[in-house]
Amino acid sequence: MDRVCISITSPQIAKDLGLSDQQMGFVFSIFTLAYGAFEIPTGWWGDRIGTRSVLTRIVIWWSSFTILTATAFNYVSLLALRFLFGVGEAGAWPNAARTFSRWFPISERGRAQGIFFTGAHGGGAITPILVTTLLGYTNWRGVFVVFGCIGFVWAVAWYSWFRNEPRDHSGVNAAELDLIEKGRGETPSHDLHGVPWRRILADRNVQLLCLQYFTQSYGFYFFITWMPSYLARERGFASMKLGLFAALPFICSVGADIFGGITTDAFSRRFGLRKGKAIVAGMSFVFAAICMLAGTAATDAKSAAVLLSLAAGWACFLLGAAWSTCLDIAGPNTGVVSAFMNTAGQVGGMLSPVLIGFVLNQWKDWTMPLYLTGVLFLVGAACWLFIDPGRKIQTGS
Repeated sequence: MDRVCISITSPQIAKDLGLSDQQMGFVFSIFTLAYGAFEIPTGWWGDRIGTRSVLTRIVIWWSSFTILTATAFNYVSLLALRFLFGVGEAGAWPNAARTFSRWFPISERGRAQGIFFTGAHGGGAITPILVTTLLGYTNWRGVFVVFGCIGFVWAVAWYSWFRNEPRDHSGVNAAELDLIEKGRGETPSHDLHGVPWRRILADRNVQLLCLQYFTQSYGFYFFITWMPSYLARERGFASMKLGLFAALPFICSVGADIFGGITTDAFSRRFGLRKGKAIVAGMSFVFAAICMLAGTAATDAKSAAVLLSLAAGWACFLLGAAWSTCLDIAGPNTGVVSAFMNTAGQVGGMLSPVLIGFVLNQWKDWTMPLYLTGVLFLVGAACWLFIDPGRKIQTGS
């Protein structure tokens, strides 16, 4: 919610601060730049000291800078605030993955990740409704203050309730503890003094996970940046229909997050970790590519919008498999490995809107970048022919 609300309030911000479209684009991009740059250090920090304090710090930081965004008085001040926003929010998802590696047995991690991403995409889906409602009572600055306050409530609840290890939580009984610890595999404690950086960087699983996540994020960023413009300019949607069909990718994603996680766990039990997760993730990429290419080629506007939205859904169906694989292979370095993968995704997320904008500016052609997205989804599918969630980085076995 805190990340998405600026895209809804951007017209008011640009008007109030006298920003051009290009300047507003840099405001969007500088957040992603900072977010990607600080993913790995913050993921490592969670591995070292535990996610209870790190996630609390992350949410307090980003909530503070959500509120501070309301104090921006010109272009430079807004750039600085959004850069620092990205610095502080970096590492949230890797630290969530680290949390799941300690609290969930392998057989339940796909569902856990699926529910987590449902929160992310569900929040993105309802944010436009909440923001437009609030704008009826306050200006854009007030919206950021209201949204920022929510995070402080979460931070207090999280720090009070959560513990880094299930055995340290008073609400975990002996049977639950036994189920979790036996099911999650051997993972050393948080007191880590060294990270095998070379081994992680040289590991084929890590390299392929980064590549497939680059393609996933590259494609998904089209839906959260250029999709409304595509529907309006290329497909002729307007007013109510535009809002509905622009939200459809997020609606599809929410369902895909849950069912993708459930399917990942079910297929892993049925076919084993390698085949189960490869089938779910690989076929999700294939279906996303088919829908992307078919939607681009469709002559009917509504059919195109539905097919493209289904492509977004299939691109999210694989998230449970991808993120739980990081947990499977990383051992004590879950935060670092997850951060590597998510950083690669952020690179794709930065390149996607820039490249699409460049192509549109040069050739006024939507089909070329959208077809490229479909092809990249097929590259992501090919990665899963070689990813092995059963081979841990530490042992190389």
